[in-house]
Amino acid sequence: MLADILAQLQKQATGGESGVAAAFELNWQSLEPEAQKLASLLSLFALAPIPWSLVESAASVSDLEFDLKANRTVLVERYLLQELAEDTYQVHERIRELLQQKLEELAQADELKRGYCQAMVAVAKDIPQTPTLIEFAEATLAIPHIEETATVYQPWLSDDDLISPFLGLSRFYKGQGAYEQALPWGEESLSATRERLGESHLNVASSLNNLAELFYLQGRYNDAEPLLIQALSMRKHLLGNEHPDVAESLNNLAVLYKLQGRYSDAKPLHIEALSMRKRLLGDEHPDVANSLNNLAVLYYSQGRYSDAELLYAEALSMTKCLLGDEHLDVAQSLNNLAALYKSQGRYSEAEPLYIEALSMRKRLLGDEHPDIANSLNNLAVLYNLQGRYSEAEPLYIEALEIAEQRLGANHPNTITCRENLEDLRRDRQSWFRRMVAFVSRWFQ
Repeated sequence: MLADILAQLQKQATGGESGVAAAFELNWQSLEPEAQKLASLLSLFALAPIPWSLVESAASVSDLEFDLKANRTVLVERYLLQELAEDTYQVHERIRELLQQKLEELAQADELKRGYCQAMVAVAKDIPQTPTLIEFAEATLAIPHIEETATVYQPWLSDDDLISPFLGLSRFYKGQGAYEQALPWGEESLSATRERLGESHLNVASSLNNLAELFYLQGRYNDAEPLLIQALSMRKHLLGNEHPDVAESLNNLAVLYKLQGRYSDAKPLHIEALSMRKRLLGDEHPDVANSLNNLAVLYYSQGRYSDAELLYAEALSMTKCLLGDEHLDVAQSLNNLAALYKSQGRYSEAEPLYIEALSMRKRLLGDEHPDIANSLNNLAVLYNLQGRYSEAEPLYIEALEIAEQRLGANHPNTITCRENLEDLRRDRQSWFRRMVAFVSRWFQ
């Protein structure tokens, strides 16, 4: 236990808290300069398990070229560091406070802080837009330390890196469907970039765009719209009218308008975004596939099924070719194509696609992600349309439970799941009453 560190230090001196400080000072004075620098670097990490790979990265950026592992052994032997598991360590809270005091006495203090921040920024940048379960697991131990960078050590982030910890944290939580946990980081990103970089900067535009995305994922469409409009205007002003970031803003605003049922506003933006992405990125690119899919969703919502099917098929083929058969974008395309088949009454073609999308999402995201609720609900709707009520009801119930837990009772998706379940139960009751009436007439 970490408390053992203090206990061992207290054995080295008496006097309670003052004894711990005295024992710490004796330990510190007996350390070689290299061990002191490593201990000071470790004091920058959050009060959480520390993967040794993060320490190595921070040390490398800070040009600490001595034997890290040998000095780590010294710190463990002196009760200044505890080994929790293989290559995972932690510093006790009180020891960390004392080490931070020593850090401020070092001539290299600022260099160590900047190195720590750069190492955490590198990890944050590696968190993908749509992380899977494996990627969540890989990033989890780094999250408290990225949070420390975004808050405590923000002044030591360069202007270019300022936004990175916030984006990484937002992607980490958003990717799990934990939108409430992602939101503060989106808000802080906008606040921090505005304060340091001013009102007209690309990282401010990115912060506006990302915060707006969190809002519309929460069903807060009216809050998202002005941010997306502002981000689009800023990007056009700073980058010109022809840039991938401008295309992204057009696409995101169009998605929002579609969610609001404003199809005539969404269509020209989707078409412009698709055309721009093809010009700038080529005909075979994940962003082009994304635009094809989004335009198809719009056509589907307008009942233009033939137009939608062509685009869905093209998007699915391109996504599989570029990203592989096992990817969240592939699951989304399968889901969308199944929805189209369902609306056309092509139930036997829709069902295997819905099942494949659900299975893939579970493998990549786990069992309790909002996208799982979406897939469960969609499959239940299909079964309901076929009168397969006993198969549909448990899926609706599971979808509603996930949506209520992850999105809240008043989210549009939660409301849809609840209404669908209520409709099914009414349909079953109506069917039962008709059957009773029919049987009664038969035996009269």
